[in-house]
Amino acid sequence: MKTPELITEPAAWQARCAAARDGGARIALVPTMGYLHAGHLSLLREARRRADVAGGPGLAVASIFVNPTQFGPTEDLSRYPRDLDGDLRKCGEAGIDWVLAPSDPRSMFAPGHETWVDVSGVSQGLCGASRPGHFRGVATVVTKLFNLTRPHVALFGEKDFQQLAVIRAMVRDLAFGLEVLGMPIVREPDGLALSSRNAYLSADERARAVALSRSVREAQEATARGERDAAALRARARARLEAAPARVDYVEIVHPETLRPVDVAAPGSVMLVAAYVGATRLIDNGRLP
Repeated sequence: MKTPELITEPAAWQARCAAARDGGARIALVPTMGYLHAGHLSLLREARRRADVAGGPGLAVASIFVNPTQFGPTEDLSRYPRDLDGDLRKCGEAGIDWVLAPSDPRSMFAPGHETWVDVSGVSQGLCGASRPGHFRGVATVVTKLFNLTRPHVALFGEKDFQQLAVIRAMVRDLAFGLEVLGMPIVREPDGLALSSRNAYLSADERARAVALSRSVREAQEATARGERDAAALRARARARLEAAPARVDYVEIVHPETLRPVDVAAPGSVMLVAAYVGATRLIDNGRLP
């Protein structure tokens, strides 16, 4: 197992990445907030493969940064799980070359920071409605990571489906000139989508949390049988969540690119759900057949 090189200063990271790219390296980046699980590892392994796809010198890199600007004032920034040593070990197992983990958040967001990236349209509604300012923080920090790294490809998980849509729109509209690759959700054997926030769940809450994936799967099964009424599908999913019990944030069926709600669940539409199990907010989604 290789040990990835840890870089804590964004300026040093930028210089190293620029030199590598100028030297012909193909760079694949995985931005994370750390506390890595098997879902992250699928991204890291694919980054290794994508970096080496051209047959030349490839550079697979990851960032670990709990971004304060995407947390609301009452959210879990201070207690978000962290394990840098464990994360570095997992990055090494996945073949990552370098890891950027800023030692001081002020190196990414200095006092007096005034520039923000807002992506309208796909950031509206869903998590954008529940977490005001969240996607502004996401888009801004990802823009910074793209500018620091200048990757050829960046990899994100599809569990955060709206986040992926926001980043794709930003890359398209601002002409970043890189590929954004979405990777499938990785799940526990019982269907629960892997999430760093699953660590918050008690044993009882963990058992109840599987209602999110079951509500999505049942909608997929219903559409496979011919159900196309989005309202009926949403109602069944909401009932499944409330019976868990879980406190529903939203249940929606949307167009896969615009994320606008649909009345008819056409093939390829996406069901997205968010609910609180205990005090923990979880999300899940799935494409409808």
